[in-house]
Order: sequence, then structure tokens, then C-alpha cells
Amino acid sequence: MLQKDNQVYVEHMIDTANKALSFVEGVSREDFDNNELLRLSLTHLLQIIGEAARRVSPDFRENYPTIPWQAVVGMRSKVVHDYLNVDEDIVWNTVKNDLPFLVKELEKILIR
Repeated sequence: MLQKDNQVYVEHMIDTANKALSFVEGVSREDFDNNELLRLSLTHLLQIIGEAARRVSPDFRENYPTIPWQAVVGMRSKVVHDYLNVDEDIVWNTVKNDLPFLVKELEKILIR
């Protein structure tokens, strides 16, 4: 059974990731490159996902090794502490390629 706080964080990660995915639905890379509001929004959403992941207890993380916890938290740290050097290729690729897998794996946790 999920500890309540961990469940809240996992649900928040899923909701936020789905929001990011909805923002890029039907959006081309060129559209992304030309839309500062979208780039900033996605960067902020990745920060939120990482912050929620950071708050998940270490014991809980150990029970779900398919989730790349370190990478998710690392993205948050990069965005927060090195905000002047955020690589937009990484933001785009993370949202388009990594978030669908993350959502799928996180949803498996809630089903258990």
C-alpha cells in the first residue's frame, strides 16, 4: 500500500506530466522553438515533476527501480540551479520521449 504522502507526490507527478504532454500534442519542434511561453511552461512543469519526485521517500523509491528517480530529480536541479543554461533540446526530448514512459510507470504504482 502507498504511504499517503508518496501517493500524493506520484499523483502530482502524473498530473503534471500529462499537462506537459497535452501542451506538446500536435506541436512541432519548430513551433516549440518559436514559442517562448511554451518553452518556459514546459521547463517549469519539469521542475514541478522533479520537486515532487524529490519529496518521495527514499524507501519508496527503492521499491520502484523502473522509475528513473535520480534523473527526474536531476532535471529539477538543473532547471532550478542552472536556469541560464537550460538546454532546450533536453527539455523537448524529455517531454516528447521520456514523459510518456514515466507516466506509464507511475500509473503502475497507483494500480498496485
